[in-house]
Amino acid sequence: MPIRKNTITRIVVSLIAAPIILFLCYFGKLPFLFFVTALGLISFYEFSSMAAKKNNHVDKFVGYITVTILILNSYYNFIEFEVLIYSAVILLFFIELFRKKNSAINNAGSTLIGVFYIGFFASSLVKIREFYNISTFIYDRGGLIIISLLITIWICDSAAFFIGSPFGKHKLYPRISPNKSWEGAIAGFVFSVITVIALKSIILDFLSWQDILVMGIVVGVFGQIGDLIESLIKRDANVKDSSALIPGHGGLFDRFDSLLFTAPIIYLYFHLLVQA
Repeated sequence: MPIRKNTITRIVVSLIAAPIILFLCYFGKLPFLFFVTALGLISFYEFSSMAAKKNNHVDKFVGYITVTILILNSYYNFIEFEVLIYSAVILLFFIELFRKKNSAINNAGSTLIGVFYIGFFASSLVKIREFYNISTFIYDRGGLIIISLLITIWICDSAAFFIGSPFGKHKLYPRISPNKSWEGAIAGFVFSVITVIALKSIILDFLSWQDILVMGIVVGVFGQIGDLIESLIKRDANVKDSSALIPGHGGLFDRFDSLLFTAPIIYLYFHLLVQA
């Protein structure tokens, strides 16, 4: 069977982008902060465009500012979280008084969902990367964790697709994603756990076996849930991709939906139960 042009495009883009992203994750500091900020802002724009398909007018001014500050604050810690959120909500409703664009409830609700779902979740990536910033000798550990998450998510998605496509008989959630199956989801979960176990002997030797199993389970379960949630949004907006930004891949939100959804859970686990 001939290789589709779209498949070749996806492979070429991945071969170019993957090393750059992995380098930014490993290096950390301001380059990684810039990457996450760009990820948050572009994903927020894509979310806003999908919301507009449902006649919900996201307040981009408030959204862009709040998403940016949320992500930057996770690195610099220059403002208390409560102050930021209080200010954003007050400003949002004040502006909504004068917008006169359909439903104020839907507009404000869509804006806040975008801010929390994308901005707040993206900021947890920076917190994971900076978790080991107490010493230059262990600073690279945060980058290795994010690199491991990316690798595990990729293998989880690949296993779910390549095993689910030929062997999937039981639909996982046909209303949202008719092509996904329970067989594929289980394969993704199993390979997620296997992947992090393998990574422990390669780059995650500083983590305990409990940490490793938690990472595998979180990616195997919540990574796939994150993909379903974005599929729910796209189906509601009646679009195939969040945008056409990345040739052969769709939008940035499409490529990082699983990472965005797993990142806050991983961060909470490390913040509450792991000693840096």
